[in-house]
Order: sequence, then structure tokens, then C-alpha cells
Amino acid sequence: MRTVIEGCAVATVSPAGEYEVGYVEVEDERIVGVGPGPYRGAPADTYVDGRGCLLTPGLVNTHHHLYQWATRGRAQQEDLFGWLIELYPLWARIDEEIVMAATAAGLGWLALSGCTTSTDHHYVFPRGAGDLLAASVAGARQIGLRFHPARGAMDLGASAGGLPPDELVEETEAALVATEVAIDRFHDPAPGAMVRLAVAPCSPFSVTPKLMTEAAELARRRGVRLHTHLAETAAEEEYCRQRYGCTPAEYADRLGWLGPDVWLAHCVHLGDAAVARIAGTGTGVAHCPSSNARLGAGVARVRDLLDAGAPVGLGVDGAASHEAGQLGAELRQALLAARLRGGPSALDVRQALALATIGGARCLGRDDEIGSVEVGKLADLALWRLDGLGHAGIADPVAALVLGPPAPLARLMVGGRTIVADGVLLTAGEQDLARWLRRISERLR
Repeated sequence: MRTVIEGCAVATVSPAGEYEVGYVEVEDERIVGVGPGPYRGAPADTYVDGRGCLLTPGLVNTHHHLYQWATRGRAQQEDLFGWLIELYPLWARIDEEIVMAATAAGLGWLALSGCTTSTDHHYVFPRGAGDLLAASVAGARQIGLRFHPARGAMDLGASAGGLPPDELVEETEAALVATEVAIDRFHDPAPGAMVRLAVAPCSPFSVTPKLMTEAAELARRRGVRLHTHLAETAAEEEYCRQRYGCTPAEYADRLGWLGPDVWLAHCVHLGDAAVARIAGTGTGVAHCPSSNARLGAGVARVRDLLDAGAPVGLGVDGAASHEAGQLGAELRQALLAARLRGGPSALDVRQALALATIGGARCLGRDDEIGSVEVGKLADLALWRLDGLGHAGIADPVAALVLGPPAPLARLMVGGRTIVADGVLLTAGEQDLARWLRRISERLR
């Protein structure tokens, strides 16, 4: 099948730059043509009228906890530790249906905000809850987004000096075995894969050094990526200094958790040496500006990380600390947060778009396949409608997308398959997802 989107502005997020009026040609799952308009190639099966629109790469969400869609709106005035303490008892009662419903709802909403690839850091596995990872993969398949689940774990309970209650932690060896089984079942290393797994112990205050070290060894032996939370709050830094005698970044480095196969969530509290070390090792950072603001965690040093050469992507984070749950809106939030910290030149609109696209692709090790509009890459594309009242008068389409209100989607494609058309999710009924989510949230409460 050959599809041509034409008559739109095109931001390739590549060295080719932008086209005021251009086209993109898709054959099956890949991009086979891109350039200034009008399109003069071979006849297509489908033509999409892109007038009044901006075409960009699909957005890449580098950090999320999709099960948390069932527990939104709680602990509204708490910092991270207080928020976790309030929510752990609820999360101890999740099950397969809750995870599947929350995953489908969360990914459906992400699709409607321009996201074509999402991670999911799932680290809560209550005893007797069922096959939660399989439930999340099933939810993702229903929606049709490219999915990077990260098999998390916690093995440091409150009785051993950690933050989570003992009923929520796993035995170290059991967690490692379950992680390797998950790699066998779900990880697809093939080009164009829809599902790829990462190994993701949760955080310095919920995981033992043994699990961190052996999880890294497992991931590298199996050729999958590594993910964890790091340096999210001042309280986490104080915890690491008291327990391990070093900062969170130094702790990660000591355990072999920096490198080009690692991406870290948050990294709000970094000193100059940590910024340089993260960048120097090629370690990626998932920047989550709305969640960090919601929990009062601080503002990450995104400009400094970019200047040092670190891969930086955007993350929504769990919907219990970012109830809006949209990735498209995070472009604006990232720009505003950077400017609050570093002034009006700290981040421009095109750099914000790059964070959400090629930056995220770099974090996930897929910048050869997604994150830019280039011939040979997967046809993961977002066509944003900018001809309505909310964007009227903004001549620069990228500025309209980033600085203006959330733009509706004319079309969202994942591997050439249309997932959203004219603002409507095609792979699932939006109201059906909402009813399902309301029911399982009420049951959990």
C-alpha cells in the first residue's frame, strides 16, 4: 500500500530541515519519499490532504507507569515519598484486568496526543495478581502503539530500610528469573519491532545493590536496554548519601548503571560532574517536566545535559503524578521549564520538538528507525491540524505546535497504519475505554 500525505508543512527533525509545503510518501510500513511539494511520484492508493497541517515524526514517550491510570487524583499535595506512601497500598491490589484497562486507556490517550511509541516502567507485582506484564502487552496491542515495556522490580522493603511496604517487594532471585522470562516472551529484536523489553529495577530507595548489579549483567548478556529512576528529588539524594555515602549519580556509576544502553528517568538533581559523566557515557535521560512540577521535585538541567551531549527525551510519567497524561502538551512544558531555569534562550521550539522525537528515539536505541521523517525509517508520523482558532495567526507552524494549545490530530500513523484520523481513535472506542477505566478504578478504590 502506498499513501501520500501532501500539501502540509513538514518538520523532518533531520538534517534535511523543514518544508513550508511538502509531502511524505509511505509504502507499507516505511517512508519512501519526503520533500517539497507538490508530490509528483508514482500513483498512490491513498492521498491525505495535509493543507493547514504540520507533519512531524510521531512522538516518543520515554517514561511512564501505565497502571497508575487507575489511581489518579490522589496525594495532591505530597512530595514523591509522601505520594508513594499513600499510593503503595492501592497498588498492592492491582490485577490483570486493572493493568490491561489502564494500559489501553493510557495508550489510547497518548495516541490522541501524537504519541506513536511509549515505554511502560512496571515495577509493582503483588502476589497472586496474575500475569501483569502480559496484560500490559495485550493492552498495547489493542491500541496499536509501538511499545517498550520495562520489567521493573523492587526487593528492598521497609523492614530492610527501603520505602515500599514489604508486601510489595519481590525476592531478588525471583525478580531476576521473572525478568529473564519476560525477555524470552516479549522482547523482539527484529527491525521494525512493535514490542521491545527493557530491564528496569525501580529506584535506589526500593532496590538492593545486588539486584541493580545483577539486573545490569542480565540485560547486557541478553542485549536489552536498562532503565531506572534516578536523582528525582532532594530526599532521594539525602537517602543515598546516608545509606551509600554518595550521590544517586555516583551510586549508579558505581554499580555499572551508566552507558549507552541505559536511560534514566528524571535526573533533576545533578551536579556538574554528574552531568558530564552522564553525557560522557552516552546515558540517556527521560525528562518529565509536568510530573516533576506536580510533585514539586524541581527542574531538570536539560540545557546543560544537551550542551554536554547527553541523549534527552520527554516522558509523561505515571498518570498518578501527571493526570493530564498527554505527550503533545509536554513539548510546551519542557520549553517553559527550561526557560524558568535558564532564561528565554534555554530551549527553543525546535529543540523542544527534537526532545519529543529524535531525542526519545536515541534514549530507546531506535534513532535508526524512528524519531525523524527520513526515507527508510518507519512511517510513525503525526499530522497536526493548525488551521483552527487556537493556532490562527502563528505563522511558524512549529511554534504553533509547541507554544499554542494542544493541536488536534488529522492523522497518526504507526508503521504506516492509521491509528487516529480526524481526532478519532480508530483502534478502540474512546468512550468504551473511559467506561472500562472508571469501572476498574472504582473497584480498586
